[in-house]
Amino acid sequence: MSDSTGASTSDEPTSVGVVGAGITGLALTHYLAERGLDVMTFESGSEPGGIVRSSQIDGRVLEYGPQRARLVPEIEALVDELDLRDELVVADDDLPLYVYADGRLREVPRSLSTFFQTDLLSWRGKCRLLVEPLTAPGQPDERAASLFARKFGLEAYRNVIEPLFGGLYGSDPADMPAEHSLSRLLALEKRKGSLLRPAVDRLIRGGETPPPISFDSGLQALPEALYEAHRLYVHLNTTVSSIETDGDGYALSAGGRTVTVDEVVVTSTASGAATILESLDGPTVAPLRELNYNSLVLVFLEADAQTEGFGYQVRRDEALSTRGVTFNDSLFDRDGIYTVYLGGTSDPGAVDRSEEELATLARQEFQTVMGVDADVVEITRLPEVIPAFDTSWAALETVSLPDEITLAGNYTSRLGFPGRFRQAKRIADRLAAES
Repeated sequence: MSDSTGASTSDEPTSVGVVGAGITGLALTHYLAERGLDVMTFESGSEPGGIVRSSQIDGRVLEYGPQRARLVPEIEALVDELDLRDELVVADDDLPLYVYADGRLREVPRSLSTFFQTDLLSWRGKCRLLVEPLTAPGQPDERAASLFARKFGLEAYRNVIEPLFGGLYGSDPADMPAEHSLSRLLALEKRKGSLLRPAVDRLIRGGETPPPISFDSGLQALPEALYEAHRLYVHLNTTVSSIETDGDGYALSAGGRTVTVDEVVVTSTASGAATILESLDGPTVAPLRELNYNSLVLVFLEADAQTEGFGYQVRRDEALSTRGVTFNDSLFDRDGIYTVYLGGTSDPGAVDRSEEELATLARQEFQTVMGVDADVVEITRLPEVIPAFDTSWAALETVSLPDEITLAGNYTSRLGFPGRFRQAKRIADRLAAES
């Protein structure tokens, strides 16, 4: 690697430029450094972590992005490496999860006992769900909605799958092709011969789902610790404006200087990646701008609800704008804090509403569902934050890049912390093997 000062670090077999110090970029920085590769990471913002942001208001922790993570092996290893064990907060994974349907909260079956007890599904719906192993395999060209309804029955889709799966992405599964939104599920079915069997096996064996976690000061503690551990490699307030070929490598225009590397990993949004890469001759990156992202509004409420659980999702046909609520109070003992989600494809205009309108809407609908009044603590808007994985994702098939340039982030793999760390680890392993 060399820069405009003439300094050289050519003794390293492979140099890697990482664009973006969100959770993906920071995880990648960690794994590349761990494998002895020469890495420089550039972040246009003043803080590491990207969408993972936490703060405290009057002593109460608010999460402005993801509300929790899972203690998968990759994250647990980092917790110990970064000396975060004493700050780790582990939630009870046996807490109930609800769907608001037909005027009240109903428990999602996450165990054999709750499967038999829940009234979220009728006995006919439960029996229909058990027929799944006899249905034809899912196909990549199916929409997620039709695939789920065909395999598990319309009632299970409407009452359970759509609120949970659609709520995860803020999208309508009727607009989500399986090849883009369910690729891992299709691969699992191909290996196991069924989607229901591995789920039942997990329920019977128990104890295999990593528990939900946070930290005393919130989830941002993890990216901040990663940054502190690798701050020599991570350059904040440094925007990569373009990437161009330079002999056998690539020249990154970063914060007023030029850095030459062998490999580039871009972890920004799809449109951001297109802007950075459009100066390259040959590759096709314009289709990245066609990918749809959903916007969200998070309204933080304080209430004395006295309800245990993860939270609830709202069935799509209910007369509510709220898509879901996280019970931060019961999950992590966050002093009466509840996070209300508005927006997504069902209400794309939410992000543009006034704070007064959003506050009134969140409070009224929370009272309708929970039966208690609530006060608004804060509101945050997240424009174009979640990949929609809808029909626009077909554009990815027309993107072409040199082998030395890799796209990474939540639009190229699974959402959530585990997916980000696993993807970063795979990329680091590949680059280390090729060096």
